[in-house]
Amino acid sequence: MSTSAAAPSSRMALYLNLIRWDRPAGTWLLLWPTLAALWIAARGFPGWHLLVVFVLGTFLMRSAGCAVNDVADRDFDKHVKRTAMRPVTSGAVSPKEALLLGAALALAAFGLVLTTNATTIAWSFVALAVSVFYPFTKRFFSMPQAVLGVAFSFGIPMAFAAVQGQVPALAWWLLIGNLFWVLAYDTEYAMVDRDDDVKIGLKTSAITLGRFDVAGVMLFYGIYLAIWAALGLQLRFEWPYYAGLAVGGAVAAWHFTLIRTRSRDGCFRAFRLNHWLGFAVFAGVVVDHALR
Repeated sequence: MSTSAAAPSSRMALYLNLIRWDRPAGTWLLLWPTLAALWIAARGFPGWHLLVVFVLGTFLMRSAGCAVNDVADRDFDKHVKRTAMRPVTSGAVSPKEALLLGAALALAAFGLVLTTNATTIAWSFVALAVSVFYPFTKRFFSMPQAVLGVAFSFGIPMAFAAVQGQVPALAWWLLIGNLFWVLAYDTEYAMVDRDDDVKIGLKTSAITLGRFDVAGVMLFYGIYLAIWAALGLQLRFEWPYYAGLAVGGAVAAWHFTLIRTRSRDGCFRAFRLNHWLGFAVFAGVVVDHALR
């Protein structure tokens, strides 16, 4: 059956596959630090309006990012075992269709942002620019995961902007810390495809780090947890927050056992389950504020 003749239900299935509807791990990785920042900025529950805006906005922007990323990487993905059958790469969805879908999702997310304030709206354009720029950095930047770290952490300053109408230094420090978490889990992800990426000439942190990849991942986890712990001390957080960080540290230690042999399955499992680390930290923030 040709692309144009596909039934509506078949097209919808392709679109859902394109935005990773059945693989929500990426959405969780974006959502937990964003919600943690929302609670910190509001010093507790931020209200239903902002909670809905950021939960739905995170889902929509992650979905839009998947569509744009698949268009940008379509000529590379065909050479990678894990991505060869993605809808755009396989030709089931055209690049134009994917970009239109991505634009519609991003526009829906922007509609949510419009219900906040001018500061959040202004920062949303920066967030969009970084997200669109990221897929192309794999062609020339030795650590594109650092750019992804900025993109995946930008919900933090936007959360502060939405709550406080400004982005204080605290938000940027939280972003810097979270960036190292993204470096950790996306290096695990890059370790899955390293052999294929070397052949096609892509640049990733796993390739750049070489034999120090596992050590690099663990160092990134440590820096992330250390920065967020230091910020907790500054904010006078109490034991629930540090309990959340401790659970996150235990998850990171478990991931070492998954990636130390550099097996594809182990590295991919570590990446896929990373959101539990983010959830543990978020839960610590929520409980800490609830007990005050």
